[in-house]
Amino acid sequence: MGCQMNVLDSELVLGQLCAIGYGPTDDYHSADLVLVNTCSVRQHAEDKVYSRLGEIGHAKPKRPGMIVGVIGCMAERDHEGIQRRAPHVDLLCGPGNLNELPALIAEVRETRGRGNVGQRAIALEHDHSRRKPAAQRISPHDSIEAFDLSRSPAPGRSVLQSYVRVQRGCDKFCSFCVVPFTRGPERSRPPDHVVQEAKKLAGLGAREITLLGQTVNSYSYAGNRRTVRFAELLERVHGVEGIERLRFVTSYPGDFTDDILEAMRDLPKLCEYLHLPAQSGSNTVLERMRRQYTVEQYTDLIDRARSIVPGISLAGDFIVGFPGETDREHAATLALVERIRYKSIYMFMYSQRPGTVADRRLIDDVPDEVKRRRHAELMALQKRISLTHHQPMIGDEVEVLVEGHSKAAVKARQGQGRQVSWRRTDQLTGRTRGDEIVVFTGPESLIGRFVAVKITAATALTLHGAVVPASDSLRSLAIA
Repeated sequence: MGCQMNVLDSELVLGQLCAIGYGPTDDYHSADLVLVNTCSVRQHAEDKVYSRLGEIGHAKPKRPGMIVGVIGCMAERDHEGIQRRAPHVDLLCGPGNLNELPALIAEVRETRGRGNVGQRAIALEHDHSRRKPAAQRISPHDSIEAFDLSRSPAPGRSVLQSYVRVQRGCDKFCSFCVVPFTRGPERSRPPDHVVQEAKKLAGLGAREITLLGQTVNSYSYAGNRRTVRFAELLERVHGVEGIERLRFVTSYPGDFTDDILEAMRDLPKLCEYLHLPAQSGSNTVLERMRRQYTVEQYTDLIDRARSIVPGISLAGDFIVGFPGETDREHAATLALVERIRYKSIYMFMYSQRPGTVADRRLIDDVPDEVKRRRHAELMALQKRISLTHHQPMIGDEVEVLVEGHSKAAVKARQGQGRQVSWRRTDQLTGRTRGDEIVVFTGPESLIGRFVAVKITAATALTLHGAVVPASDSLRSLAIA
């Protein structure tokens, strides 16, 4: 559950477990080990975890040997609550200690063998627990770096589009955010390690890599008497043979420099797509959020991005109903979205997070019905803008990396949904360089290849099109 960083962590953990003899199963009722990778960014995310743990708890008595673990941000933030509300959980592991999972699993088995049923194995970056497992005697930061470098994709898992972490943690301490508390301080990985990982993925068949960081553009690594910053890191990864597309998320507006925009302009593999969270269109709200930039600075950055990177596609994040938000401040957010005209945005209703500055110092005084109304207004506005972003693309020929079958095709193949036509089993999906989703019909053999698609229709969320035969295209985009 959660962000792209959790997706990456899950892939790394899966590869780690397969390397010690486990294999994935689609049915947790038959599993020997069940891990829930968790998110703490909103209360709703944590509620989903407890609901899932409840389901697993009902299944565990029928399989006494099952090991149940909670990993990720929620394990770090709410370990005591998990132990109290989900007593069937056997291990807890924070995101900074995932390298210790094999040792934790072995510890659970060992304690069970001694008859100590109910004793948990715990590894957290902050020493909240009353005891630590033996695996934590080594430096967690050194070992977690080795965890990334040792990535080994699980059998049958595609690496076509892969994430590579360039940075851990965050130092911004925005008043609403738990990430600095759950993932620790900002730490940039050595650039050579990032390039090494990209080369490994390319050798395994990756064609697109996304560099990940909580504030990825603030990447800075000091070594060998010089400092490597993010624009140079982009250039180094760009040079990896076999990688055809390069992206990065998520950027922090206050640290964004023009050399990154120039890299987006000058490096052919670097996609013209920028995810730049604003969070609010009101300076007073941004100040309460401790975002360290103003609306004017944000819009100036957007203007420079559009000037330096022709055709750039923009995405953003917004929170509605932040403590003290007035109708006027909400209107300022709507005005900003109208001005910027994003391709898409991610929008959230404010959720109070224990331990944050907003939780300690601000009153969550915006009623739920007001939050829902503002969320609906923002959603309706962005839906209209997204449609106007997509409609002019009808008739265009775009480059698409074919990711797999569309959701409709997957349902049809599984026999789900009576309304799904059998013809949709050959419906494929992929993304453009600007991160637009494209759906089209084609053979399964196209998966993993770049194809030219002519756009024939558009909705607010999706482009629809038809594959352009190589002989009809000005340039064949397919990669054998």
